[in-house]
Amino acid sequence: MANSKIPGAGTHHIAISSANFDKSFKFYTEGLGMKTVACWGENEGRAALLDIGDGSHVEIFANGTSDESKNERMVHFAFKTTDPDLAFNNAIAAGAREKMVPTTLDIPSDPPIPVRIAFVYGPDDEVLEFFKTL
Repeated sequence: MANSKIPGAGTHHIAISSANFDKSFKFYTEGLGMKTVACWGENEGRAALLDIGDGSHVEIFANGTSDESKNERMVHFAFKTTDPDLAFNNAIAAGAREKMVPTTLDIPSDPPIPVRIAFVYGPDDEVLEFFKTL
């Protein structure tokens, strides 16, 4: 069934902050069989994008702490869409709050990933991203 509010809707990635990046990376790749799409950054700025197996992803950030609650480890939910601007506007119209207006940028990975993204705060302050690879 098509979604008229977020055209081309689907899940692109779920992002987590990890207190132990290497342990999390190994768990998702070796333990769960996810494939590395891209890695970038260094030390506490490291991140990795892993393909779950169907084109959706888990994104791991190395900036977590061991004293965070389980809910604080979730960074944001990203929804793939063919039109991040329309999805952003529809979310705002539905009561979401602006976090980042639609923006085109390159994720600084190797190779760089050109994207159009936007972020909003949902009803419980969860962070939602509307994501399109260019």
